[in-house]
Amino acid sequence: MEWTPIWLSLKLAAITTIILLILSIPLAYWLSRRSSLFKVFIEAILTMPLVLPPSVLGFYLLISFSPNGFPGHWLQEHFNLSLVFSFQGLVLASVIYSLPFMVSPLKSALAHLPLSLTEASYTMGKSKLETFFRVQLPNIQSSLWTAIVLTFAHTLGEFGVVLMIGGRLEGSTKVASIAIYDAVDNNQYHEANLYSMVLFAITFVIVILVFIFNRNAARGPLE
Repeated sequence: MEWTPIWLSLKLAAITTIILLILSIPLAYWLSRRSSLFKVFIEAILTMPLVLPPSVLGFYLLISFSPNGFPGHWLQEHFNLSLVFSFQGLVLASVIYSLPFMVSPLKSALAHLPLSLTEASYTMGKSKLETFFRVQLPNIQSSLWTAIVLTFAHTLGEFGVVLMIGGRLEGSTKVASIAIYDAVDNNQYHEANLYSMVLFAITFVIVILVFIFNRNAARGPLE
C-alpha cells in the first residue's frame, strides 16, 4: 500500500479545516445576528453543498476553473495558476464543499448563547471584539470542536468533488478515497481494505478525542 494518498488526504483535510475555521467564525457570527432576507439567501447558498450531488458541484467547479472558464482563464492569465487537476484545486473544492459543515454548528451555537452573557460583558466596558473572543467564543467550545471534526472528517472522506476537479494524478491529487476506488476497480480488495482501515482508524480516534473533551468540559471543574 502506498502511503502518499493517505498523506495527501490528511494534508488536504488539515488545510481545508484551517481555512474554513478562519473564514467561518466571522461568517457564523454575522449569520447568527438578526435575520434578514439577504441572510436567508446567503444561508441557502451555503447549504447547497449539503443537498447537491457532489458530481454536480464538481462539474461546475471543473467548468468554471478550466482554462475555458472565465475564473480559470483569469487566474491562468494573471497569476499563471491552474486549479484544475492540481492540489490547489482540491483545496478550493473542499473549502466550498465543506463550508456548511463548519458554519452551521458555529452559527447555531452563537445564536443560542444567552443574551445576558453579552450584555454583562458590555456592562463591564468590554468591546464587541473582546466580548466575542473572551466571552462568546469560549462558551461555544463544544460546538467549535464539533465543527472542526465534522469538517476534517468530511474532507478526509470526500470522493465525488475531488475526483471531478482533481482527477487521480499520482502524488498530487490521488487522495485516499480515490485510491480506494481505483483499488476496488482493479479487484485489489486487500489494498482497498488497508486504505479504508487507516481512514476509519484516524477518523475514529479524532471523534473519540472530541467526545472525551466535550464530556470533560460539560462536567466542569467542580466534578
